[in-house]
Amino acid sequence: MKYWQLLASFVLAMVLFLFPLSAQAASSSSITRSVGEELEAKDYSGQNLVGTEFTNVILENTNFSNADFRGGVFNGSLLEGVNLHGVDFSDGIAYLTQFKRADLSDAILTNAMMLRSVFNDVDITGADFTNAILDGPQIKKLCAQASGVNSKTGVDTRESLECR
Repeated sequence: MKYWQLLASFVLAMVLFLFPLSAQAASSSSITRSVGEELEAKDYSGQNLVGTEFTNVILENTNFSNADFRGGVFNGSLLEGVNLHGVDFSDGIAYLTQFKRADLSDAILTNAMMLRSVFNDVDITGADFTNAILDGPQIKKLCAQASGVNSKTGVDTRESLECR
C-alpha cells in the first residue's frame, strides 16, 4: 500500500512539474472606486454595476433601483434615503455600512455579506436575504418588520431571514 502512495505522489509531482498551472491575478481595473467623498444624488437605476465599489462615501437619495449590483461593495458608507428597490445585490458586501431610511423592497440580497452594517427605518418588503450574513441584533430588528415575497425569486422575506 505504501508503495502505491509513493508512486501516486511521484506521478502527481511530475505532472505538476511538467504541466504547471498558470497563475492569474485579479485585476482591480474593472472596479469603480468612490473613496471618501460625498456623492450628490445620482441615478444608477437599471444600470450594470457588477463589482462596483463605494468606499467611505455618503450616498444620500441616490437611486439604485433595479440595478445589477451583483458582487458590489459598500464599505464604511452611509446610505441615507437611498432607493435600492429591486436591486440585485447577490454576493455583495456591505461592511460597516449604515442603511438609513433606505428602500430595500423587492431587493435580492442572496449570499450578501452584511456584517457590522446597521439598518434603521428601512423598507424590506419582499426582500430576499437567503444565505445573507448579518449581525444577530440586525436580523432581529429586520424580522420585526419582515413581510412579503420577492417578485423575482419567489422567496418569502421572513423565511429568507430565518425569522422565528
